[in-house]
Amino acid sequence: MKIYTRTGDTGETGLLGAGRVPKDDLRVQAYGSVDEANSAIGLARANLRSDVRADPGLAELDDVLGKVQVLMFELGADLATPEGSAARERLHLIDESDVAELEALIDRHTAELPALTKFILPAGSRAAAALHLARAVVRRAERDAVALGRRDAVNPQAVIVLNRLSDLLFTLARAANLRSGFEEVVWTARRS
Repeated sequence: MKIYTRTGDTGETGLLGAGRVPKDDLRVQAYGSVDEANSAIGLARANLRSDVRADPGLAELDDVLGKVQVLMFELGADLATPEGSAARERLHLIDESDVAELEALIDRHTAELPALTKFILPAGSRAAAALHLARAVVRRAERDAVALGRRDAVNPQAVIVLNRLSDLLFTLARAANLRSGFEEVVWTARRS
């Protein structure tokens, strides 16, 4: 099977069970941002694996992110399949249980962290910095999903999952710094 199909050469792409749309359509932008976020999570995992040699405690974070990547793929499929499409019946649609799972992970990892009393900069270990970058991409995906939701019906749980996912990635970035022995970089105003 060839990787190229030539079906997108005219600037259009196919949705799951719902025909073709321009590649700059809001729906394509939303699931494309989810895809980009998933790739950023993959980069964070690669950095975690490099850091695991120094701190085996980071392997647990890699396992969590592996499960998150599967969720992200399902989230992209959810956003790529318009409401009313017969293809939605074949998908795992994002639901309240996905939100609850993310919240449980956030709570579990927050419990090991010092209280957050100041704003921190997206810095620290390579893994933490990559997780902060992934968090920022997830925030963009959330904005894109909200924009799509203003035009078309969007699974509301998909937007909530994106919101919780950015919180989880922030929490895991902090955990990666803690487990790697990096201090958080606190934001200090340039002018007082």
